[in-house]
Amino acid sequence: MAKEFYLVVTAGGMGLRMGADRPKQFLSLDDVPVLRATIERFREALPEARIVTVLPKDWLGWWRDYCLGKNFTVPQTLVSGGITRFHSVRNALARVPDGVVVAIHDGVRPFISAAKIREMAGLMEDGRRALVPVLPSTDTLRALEEGPDGLQVIEGQHVDRTKIWRVQTPQLFLSEDLKAAYRQAYDPAYTDDASVAAAYGIPLTFCQGERFNLKLTTPEDLLFAQAIEALRGK
Repeated sequence: MAKEFYLVVTAGGMGLRMGADRPKQFLSLDDVPVLRATIERFREALPEARIVTVLPKDWLGWWRDYCLGKNFTVPQTLVSGGITRFHSVRNALARVPDGVVVAIHDGVRPFISAAKIREMAGLMEDGRRALVPVLPSTDTLRALEEGPDGLQVIEGQHVDRTKIWRVQTPQLFLSEDLKAAYRQAYDPAYTDDASVAAAYGIPLTFCQGERFNLKLTTPEDLLFAQAIEALRGK
């Protein structure tokens, strides 16, 4: 790549929906923590990438001890997470210089392929300022709201699934652009980095995502992940 590449791995949450005894990024997948599997995929794709890992403050020591004890020697800058994902990414971007390409990736998406990472990094050499992987929606969609008798249709709200796409990570940006965007005041509508960038006026471009680039959020997601690993091992 012409520009230096930075990776921000967002793993600053506690993952309460997983219902486990530790944050989901530290749960075991094929005998290694999910977070390690995620970082290793990027290390395979872009060995020279500089990595900033965002973790819950109370788990920084656990991760350091794990890396030392398991000889996981991938260089990382560790950053404490904030009260929301927005604040966690803002904390991480303080450790990223201007003039580089920065990828923001969920630490619990361990199945992104090395080929897709390299493809996206290459696309950023075409003068793009932002690149987001997306997948088309394959389910029928219905706009509903909670009513006195349970869920009910929102009248007049038709959802055309051909125009609805599911957004994934990694999302790639020019670092100076994204750092400027993150100087905006927090808004609950900022559900990912692309929404922050778009609000600042950064033009978004898109590429095809990957079906197996799952975000592990619930116990069922972990079961799917374990099944994928089992199939890969055959």
